[in-house]
Amino acid sequence: MLRAGPSGGVRTLRDVPKAAERQRVPTEDEILLGENLDLLAGFADECFQLIYIDPPFNTGMVRSRKTLRVRAREDGARVGFGGRRYSASVLGESSYGDEFEDYLGFLEPRLAHARRLLAREGTLYFHIDYREAHRCKLLLDEVFGDECFLNEIIWAYDYGARSTRRWPTKHDTILVYVKDDASAVDREPYMAPGLVGAEKAARGKLPTDVWWHTIVPTSGREKTGYPTQKPEGIVRRMVLASTRQGDWCLDFFAGSGTLGAVASRLGRRYVLIDSNPEAVAIMRARLGSGESVPADKRAAAGR
Repeated sequence: MLRAGPSGGVRTLRDVPKAAERQRVPTEDEILLGENLDLLAGFADECFQLIYIDPPFNTGMVRSRKTLRVRAREDGARVGFGGRRYSASVLGESSYGDEFEDYLGFLEPRLAHARRLLAREGTLYFHIDYREAHRCKLLLDEVFGDECFLNEIIWAYDYGARSTRRWPTKHDTILVYVKDDASAVDREPYMAPGLVGAEKAARGKLPTDVWWHTIVPTSGREKTGYPTQKPEGIVRRMVLASTRQGDWCLDFFAGSGTLGAVASRLGRRYVLIDSNPEAVAIMRARLGSGESVPADKRAAAGR
């Protein structure tokens, strides 16, 4: 297992601690390469205010994404708008397997750690798609208790397959759970600065449990080339709604590191874990190897 250091290097992470040593509290932003089940065991109870996870969706496929460079050429093989021709070259490709024989058995011990690691007023955002959402909801009810279920958020987007045999799938599901009984927690989970425009805010209008937001633009600033990368705008809503300045956030299926990018800009701290070296390399490039944003820039970003 490797750990990305704040200076940009990668240093060896010591062996997973024994039971008596499992009291580590994060003190710096971290990007960890390794098996999340082992690494989660090394953190102390209740040290994270927010946990966002976007686990593999158990699609049975190998997920991959190519990064292309497209240039205008008269003899190019691609034809675009107005008959213009282009050539494309592959700069890189990222991939991971997305198939599990016992998906719920894979998730259950990791969700048990998630509950243990959440602060008493902490929030879990569990991101999944239609294939496993119903089964995952039942598992989460077992692990957290159905009284701790807060919301089912629907992220609706404008991209995807155009099926002729069924209604096209244009949404993901985000299941939201709290550490304690949801009815006993005084919170408005979406009442956070910047989540609605000034006009709607003046009328008391709050976002609902249906979030309309496009996917990561193919040529946008956010794009890293990692398969299934999620947009910062979606994760930003979660971080603003469920954390304050300086709170700790955790993603143990971190992928391209979107939670870390958002947390850093908003003045929160983060721990990101992934078992894929490609993902860790992308996160290090995106986040400066886990180095924190200066405090004055954090404060400005969170206003």
